[in-house]
Amino acid sequence: MGHLVGKDIFRSLGSKIDGLEMRTPWNDKLYAVLKELYSAEEADVVVRMPYGLSSLEELEKATRLEKNELRRLLDSLTAKGLVIDIWINEAYRYTPSPMVVGIFEFTMMRIGPNANSKEWGKLLHEYLNGADDSFLAANFGSGVRFSPFRALPHEEAIKPEQYCEVLDYEKASSLIAEANKFSIGICSCRHEKLHLGEKKCAIPLEKCSQFGYAADLAIRHNLAREVSRSEMEDNFAQSKEMGLVLTADNVQKNVRFVCHCCKCCCNLMLSISQFGYPNTVVTSNFLSEIKDDVCSGCGKCAKACPINAIALVDDENPGTKRKKMAKVDASLCLGCGVCALQCSTGACKLVQRGQRVIYPETTFERIMLQCLEKGTLQNQIFANPQRINEKFMRAFVGAFLKLPPVKKALLSDRLRSSFLNAMKDGVRRQGKEWVLDL
Repeated sequence: MGHLVGKDIFRSLGSKIDGLEMRTPWNDKLYAVLKELYSAEEADVVVRMPYGLSSLEELEKATRLEKNELRRLLDSLTAKGLVIDIWINEAYRYTPSPMVVGIFEFTMMRIGPNANSKEWGKLLHEYLNGADDSFLAANFGSGVRFSPFRALPHEEAIKPEQYCEVLDYEKASSLIAEANKFSIGICSCRHEKLHLGEKKCAIPLEKCSQFGYAADLAIRHNLAREVSRSEMEDNFAQSKEMGLVLTADNVQKNVRFVCHCCKCCCNLMLSISQFGYPNTVVTSNFLSEIKDDVCSGCGKCAKACPINAIALVDDENPGTKRKKMAKVDASLCLGCGVCALQCSTGACKLVQRGQRVIYPETTFERIMLQCLEKGTLQNQIFANPQRINEKFMRAFVGAFLKLPPVKKALLSDRLRSSFLNAMKDGVRRQGKEWVLDL
């Protein structure tokens, strides 16, 4: 196999990861991250891999590596979370990890004597939250609609008369009830902030929740420990008491993870509150509402809000003794409900938004929509980077899909279902129906 050397192989690796569902703009900080996490051999394998899920046999053809050598490198990459392996149809399928959810999370979930967590945390922080905020801008800038994350409302925060309108995928209790395997691992954000000396809370590190095949992956690679259903229920109950935001996988079916986020450590919350990217997390179908005539002006809700969407303002209503009252910025509110959990008067509750938020049904749909929005869908359609004819088609189709009118039309409410159905038909014609069930 003809190896690239030096910085060239890591530049190619950066380009490969940039072609997935999350963009990773190239700079020296990304180079430092990749050089620290991947060996040159590992980088070369990932560059040669197809973009989507591939069997071992398909990877042999694409990488031109002997099976035992390929297995050795894949074992190393999957153990580090740099390649994702999922057991489907009696075989493992492999795909390169995107930066998020993937490289960052799995790297900072790793522990043990060989984990260089302090250095990893520093390098990843400098890239993902750098002064130029290029990663945030590329993935969560103005107009972005599809994120890997959605806010999951605390059920106890919802106005009682509206609870019957809550769908199962909006309830943490239903997600737990429907899953068949559970694991809990270290929160990557809190672990990163711990090593940066920026962890200000007393929230435990071990909080991150995985379900189903994601739990299986995390357990196999020692990224999390397997827990029972009741232990997972306790984990969520503790998070409610601690006032943590529940941030879930942005799908309706087969939810893979739920993050338990605090305002001081969570990169998702900080990207909204400090960097000004409200599209980082898709809102829930609920909105915080405060009854002026019941609000005491105590400010507990404003203090609890992880993104500063609630402010205390002067009370100008005549005849009241309070000096301040709480006001919600509806354009920012995630609908997480942590504010209502802290309200002792019952003035603050979650109510339904005027327009329902429609989440992707499956991981397949979310990735297709993200890739279309990010300009990388052609890589999912023509996935093998080693085929010359596919290289031409990627360039041709990619240029077409990047045309603003085309992208806008396919992502519109009117054509989005037709677009997704066409993508599903293409997968079925390839005999890969199993992808649609993820």
